[in-house]
Amino acid sequence: MIDLHTHSLFSDGELLPAELIQRAAVIGYKAIAITDHVDQSNIDIVIPGVVKALKALKEFISINAIPGAEITHVPPALIPSLVKEARQLGARIVVVHGETIAEPVAQGTNKAAIEAGADILAHPGIISTEDLLFAKDKGVALEITSRKGHSLSNGHVAKESIKFGVSLIINTDTHSPADLITAETARKILLAAGIDENRIESIFGNSKAIVEKALRRD
Repeated sequence: MIDLHTHSLFSDGELLPAELIQRAAVIGYKAIAITDHVDQSNIDIVIPGVVKALKALKEFISINAIPGAEITHVPPALIPSLVKEARQLGARIVVVHGETIAEPVAQGTNKAAIEAGADILAHPGIISTEDLLFAKDKGVALEITSRKGHSLSNGHVAKESIKFGVSLIINTDTHSPADLITAETARKILLAAGIDENRIESIFGNSKAIVEKALRRD
């Protein structure tokens, strides 16, 4: 399992980074990104904190742990500058909190995230054809999620992304220990979203490619 969307105590998660990584490793994770929620109020505190924690842990852990950030409920016009700042502060994977149907996310967030060159557009809701094609052109991965509420639009995201050849990945949006999943559970979630069995390994491969790109940013 590779999971590129998780939260620690640096935002609204329940676990310290060290415990989150340990629990993920024990259930078979190969890589995890800690992508705590940020906006203009805390970006300069959260990302350096995660970077520091993971740097100290690096030689003592058995999986790849990658510092990241999830830009969350930010006005679309501010997303490009925050994506840039997140990278400058050391986030090797930048996620943007997409237009989930479970929350009142500002219209235009999906497009702004793609235009800004985020690595992952999380739970993008009823994403438009225009934005799907834009994501394909920009190489932005769209998320299938195991997270309650956000997962309601998994079927739409899966069907439309496959139709237009957009890169898909699966993440948990973990906030608590119970949110972590095994690769077998991830496979079942992808099947439940309407994805054919023969596509699942390529989706896992998309996550691996993002990890490899993030590690080159080291």
